[in-house]
Amino acid sequence: MLGLGHTNAHVLRMWRMSPLADVRLTCVSDFPVATYSGMLPGTLAGLYAPGRMAIDLVRLCAAAGARFVQAEVTGLDLVRRQLLCRDRPAIPFDVLSIGIGSAPKGIEEQHDASVVPIKPMQTFLERLDRRLTELGEKKTLEIAVVGGGAGGVEIAFCLPAHVQRLQSTNRRGPDIELHLSVIDGGGDILPGAARGAVRLARRELERRGVELVLERQVEAVTDGELRFADGETKPVDIAIWATGAAAPPLLRTLSLPHDERGFLLVHPTLQTVADAPIFVVGDSATCPAHPRPKAGVYAVRQGPFLWENVRRQLNGQPLVEYRPQGDFLSLMATGDGRAILSYKGLAAHARWCWRVKDYIDGRFIDKYHDYRPLPMERAAPAPENSAPRCAGCGSKVGASVLSSVLARLEVPASESVLLGLDTPDDAAVIRPTDGRPLLATVDFFPAFLDDPYLVGRVAALNAMSDVYALGGRPTAALAMATIPPGAARQQEQLLFELLSGGLHEFRQAGATLAGGHTIEGDQLTVGYTLLADSGRQGLRLKSGLRADDKLVLTKPLGSGILLAAHMRAECQANWMQSLLAVLLASNRLAAELAEEFDVGGMTDVTGFGLAGHLLEMLRASGVAAKIDLRALPLLPGVEELVDHGVESTLAPANRAVEAEMERPISAAAAAAYAALFDPQTSGGLLLSMRETDVDAYTTRLSERSDVSCAVIGEIVEREPGAPALRVNM
Repeated sequence: MLGLGHTNAHVLRMWRMSPLADVRLTCVSDFPVATYSGMLPGTLAGLYAPGRMAIDLVRLCAAAGARFVQAEVTGLDLVRRQLLCRDRPAIPFDVLSIGIGSAPKGIEEQHDASVVPIKPMQTFLERLDRRLTELGEKKTLEIAVVGGGAGGVEIAFCLPAHVQRLQSTNRRGPDIELHLSVIDGGGDILPGAARGAVRLARRELERRGVELVLERQVEAVTDGELRFADGETKPVDIAIWATGAAAPPLLRTLSLPHDERGFLLVHPTLQTVADAPIFVVGDSATCPAHPRPKAGVYAVRQGPFLWENVRRQLNGQPLVEYRPQGDFLSLMATGDGRAILSYKGLAAHARWCWRVKDYIDGRFIDKYHDYRPLPMERAAPAPENSAPRCAGCGSKVGASVLSSVLARLEVPASESVLLGLDTPDDAAVIRPTDGRPLLATVDFFPAFLDDPYLVGRVAALNAMSDVYALGGRPTAALAMATIPPGAARQQEQLLFELLSGGLHEFRQAGATLAGGHTIEGDQLTVGYTLLADSGRQGLRLKSGLRADDKLVLTKPLGSGILLAAHMRAECQANWMQSLLAVLLASNRLAAELAEEFDVGGMTDVTGFGLAGHLLEMLRASGVAAKIDLRALPLLPGVEELVDHGVESTLAPANRAVEAEMERPISAAAAAAYAALFDPQTSGGLLLSMRETDVDAYTTRLSERSDVSCAVIGEIVEREPGAPALRVNM
């Protein structure tokens, strides 16, 4: 599914309750959350907390057993049946559902800083608040809502409360004077609505002093001025762009039939009029047989029909038709605990109308806020007469799969690789650089995300981290992968995405893939044996810690806790974004900067946790250390998850080192203490350096990296009989 709007989200919810046998569901979105548009006005008015209108796609997909891919889609390959992406391999499909909504009409031509489009709705409040903050201490605000449809009118009703609330939060003194207008090129607001509803809305806008500017088409916004078609201008501080629906530019790149506005044409079955197993839903579609305005209510009603037709398409059965209703209940929030109701010519504006809207919207969103994983039996039983899977060399992935994958990969050449994948043989031949020692390390693990491309990237970074900790430079890698049994084309795609991710990181590091080994197994695993040049400056060993050095950690802690939460569908989307930023941050920069300073010992923090790796260094160096728990950088979400008892399955074993520690007696820093034993995937470097170098190193690293680093303690002399590691509160 491309896009997780109202219609596709229904399929995901149904999948969670009743997944289809022998089918994988992949959800592709450019945002990790989806926003329910019906609750945006209430959120703007302060009647809902912002999280109330958001659907956490990371958690919902995890709970449903669906693959979530956050990616920017750039096109569609109809022949190969693939979604083309900007920064990752194409995503194959047998059936595709497109539901990416619509965009405000004319927004592509507006580039002025004062313009705040209502879409993408996931970031609307953030962008609006940023613009309000940019305006500083201004006491009078000119805000225009461009678009007099239901969305624009609701924004006009609910915006003043948000502006005043933000001002109060920022302690800006007296209330600002807000001049608000609604601008539309038509003769009246709410085109197509019942006359009674229009009359009630106009009366309420006039009562609140909102200026209506009608029959005036905005052609451009330049330097804080609206320019109308007749040449006149109107100054604005903010122009909220809430015009009618236009087709998102992506739709025209998909090579599917579309109408004159760019929306994709579909049959009443919601399937494209092209000869392809593709459905188009919500605002993205136009059905000539049943023309209707673009409205969320139709997208919601299409959900059950899409779910039924996806199943029928996969089973080769005839599809059913969706026939949209001619009229529907309309409810517009006025931001004051009331709403305007319109249905079949009847109209009302009252508190009971808001209660009806709140009930309907709440019932809808609550269906998607249940992130509890349901017990599901996904594995199909083996046929009675099927032979057990072979072990030994019989477990290897087929040669045709391997050859197909290697033909698709773009493996970079390397002067150090004398014999590699360009002319495959029984072993790779690597030439050491200038006779220097060759470093070798190996690392592998089971897939921790249902996204082989990202897993492949992290696996490569995790393996190279050992080399960077020693001061080396990666040269070549040998891949190790376990691929679940399945059809050859599925195994090929899985292995291709996995190795493509690793190659992406090896290219950045100046290394290449020289060979590897792949077998079949129940669980997807990946890792690399890495070969590296030891460098010109000599190796940096764990045994180089010196008394009076400061300890620096280059990445925050808590990846094991967050990944454990993800397995339980408890890792929120914003936490996952922060986690991925850390997992995908290479330690190359931190290691290269360290070469410019007087560094004692260095290691990378991975599976045994910070405490385990630090104690390895302390034993090898014959010194002790003090750690300040308050200084430990933690990933967002770690404290909350620790409070709920979430931890990695390896954490209890990692706590065995507590015998060598002086533990705190206070529980004030429980999360930071738990993070000492949390196994880190693609963790940061832990290094010691002279106090005089610390500020320069951490400042330069912070300027060039989006990942936080911190000074977490110091090295001291080891006293006989005293613990090697003291943890301070």
